[in-house]
Amino acid sequence: MPVVLYGCETWSRTLREERRLKVFENRVLRRIYEPKSEELTGEWRKLHNEELNDLYCSPNIVPVIKSRRMRWAGHVVRMGERRCVYRVLVGKPEGKRPLGRPRRRWEDNIKMDFEEGGCGGMDWMELAEDRDRWRVLVSAVRNLRFP
Repeated sequence: MPVVLYGCETWSRTLREERRLKVFENRVLRRIYEPKSEELTGEWRKLHNEELNDLYCSPNIVPVIKSRRMRWAGHVVRMGERRCVYRVLVGKPEGKRPLGRPRRRWEDNIKMDFEEGGCGGMDWMELAEDRDRWRVLVSAVRNLRFP
C-alpha cells in the first residue's frame, strides 16, 4: 500500500483511475490470498470480490486516498497565506483556458469528498480551520464503503 499510495494526497483522479486502482488492489489481494479449492468438486477457483473484502478487513484503496487527500487539504488550509502551497490552492490562474470541458481540479475532488462525508452545504475551507471537526470528517470519509 505505501508504494501505491505515495503522493496520493496531490492526485486529481478521475472515475476511470479510481476503477483501475480498485482492479489493481483486487489483483494484488487475489495473489496474496491465492485461489480457493472447492470442497465438493476439488477444483480451484479465484476468490470473488466479496470474499476478498471479507478476508481483507482494511478499507479499500479509494476511501484511503480520499481521506488522505482531505487530511492534506486541511493542513494546507491551516497554512499561512505566505506559504506557496496555500497560494496555489486559493489562487486563480491568469490567461485563457483551452476549449472544451475543464479538467477536474484537485479542489473539485476535495469538494466531492466533502459532500460524500455529509457536509454538502458548508464551506470546506472554514470547517478545515477547526482541527477536531475536520478530523472527524476525515475519519468518516475513510469509513465510507464505495462500490
